[in-house]
Amino acid sequence: MFDLNKFDEYREDNRREVKRAAENLPVSLWDTYSAFANCYGGVIILGVKERPDGSWYTTGLKNPAKQQKQFWDMVNNKAKVSINLLTENDVEIYEIDGDVIMVIRVPMAKREQKPVYINNDLMGGTFRRDGEGDYHCTSAQIKAMLRDQTEDTMDMTLLEDVTLEELNQETIQGYRNRHRTLKEGHPFGQLDNAEYLRSIGAAALSRMDGKLHPTAAGMLMFGDEYNIVRHFPEYFLDYREILDPTIRWTDRLQSSSGEWSGNVCDFYFRVYNKIIKDIKVPFHMEGGDRIDDTPVHKALREALANCLINADFYGTCGVVIRKEPDKLILENPGYIRIGKQQMRMGGMSDPRNKALMKMFNLVNIGERAGSGVPNIFQVWEAEGWTEPVIIERFNPDRTILELCFAKKTFEKSAEKKCRKKVPKKSAEKRCRKKVTKKTQEHYERILSVMQPGVWYKVTDLADVLPVGERRIKVLLSELVELDRLESTGSTKGKKYRIKGDM
Repeated sequence: MFDLNKFDEYREDNRREVKRAAENLPVSLWDTYSAFANCYGGVIILGVKERPDGSWYTTGLKNPAKQQKQFWDMVNNKAKVSINLLTENDVEIYEIDGDVIMVIRVPMAKREQKPVYINNDLMGGTFRRDGEGDYHCTSAQIKAMLRDQTEDTMDMTLLEDVTLEELNQETIQGYRNRHRTLKEGHPFGQLDNAEYLRSIGAAALSRMDGKLHPTAAGMLMFGDEYNIVRHFPEYFLDYREILDPTIRWTDRLQSSSGEWSGNVCDFYFRVYNKIIKDIKVPFHMEGGDRIDDTPVHKALREALANCLINADFYGTCGVVIRKEPDKLILENPGYIRIGKQQMRMGGMSDPRNKALMKMFNLVNIGERAGSGVPNIFQVWEAEGWTEPVIIERFNPDRTILELCFAKKTFEKSAEKKCRKKVPKKSAEKRCRKKVTKKTQEHYERILSVMQPGVWYKVTDLADVLPVGERRIKVLLSELVELDRLESTGSTKGKKYRIKGDM
């Protein structure tokens, strides 16, 4: 995040912040420390100021040794900062053109360390990063971080005021039938309903009355919507199929409709059958039987289960699945517990709802090894489709996975547009310019994220790409030149949208 040799290239963004700090540590330093720790981490550079055009220049520190000691004294003071995340190697002194600067590398806090707050004030001293600025977290965001601290996830909570009879018996029977078919002879198959629910984590014994009661996971998975919302007031599941742009939606399934149970289990199977109905299944025989399951089917099962298993059902706006002609978008309330980068890399599993995950695993849905999302990316690469996009948004916290079914043909179409729309001399010059693979990926991500008819600012796309806002401006300008986007407004308030959208 900081290389002295690239100093002139850097600009402030959601991972970098500069502060003048001539003689003393600036007060806002601690807001940024909290904000970086509660997001993806970042670098704070003291002794540097930002020019109006966004570039940096050094102002220097008057007494770097004193200021460095002052920083360590304060970061280790519990009354100032709730936790010190730094080691000695995270704070370094550099010299640039005779000016001394201090670079502070703030790592992303672990789930159990959040929220990181300042001034001994949890509700008023917790910050997050948004673009180039720090903002106070809302009480809902802070409560979400507090819920995520514990090893026992919120869906393990015992609902002692609820009886097993309040669960939907048809959903339970349907789930048991799937389990019995997939795992013939499983020992759970011989249990009665009450003991079966206890064994899969949907019920537990109460210490108060010694009786079995549903867990939060049992209520979410097998309850009726009108009972679920008593415990999760913001609970809402929504599937929207938008295959005709002239119609608001061609199909919709809502948990609150009253026409079906509205629980997580039934929602999963109903929606899965809807999202796979247009997938072409290759003819494949195995042992004399036709196999209709493909890697794409498995990837879609993983994506849908992952969306539900990691949803914060106390969060606002609910789970929303949107199916478009060439795209599937899965949104769930809640930030990514392990961070966006680790989610993409895989190898670490930290579900927000462990009991729900167990129930899905028992019917062969979902991965426990943290390999689910990387597998989705591998399948999309094998199919030659545009790379999936992971987006994390805050205030309210949301995780979005966009799966595009369009082939990677951007380079050829860009050259065609270039020849068609640009005057001959200019076109020849631009089309000769080499476009790197990384730049093409950035183009594709921007275009896949943009929704038809919506204007976007540079800051709206800051979480989509791992580059600074200055680079995003360049990419957007290039897409305008390639006739893929159109823009409006002045330099400062400029907005962009897909060309031809109304």
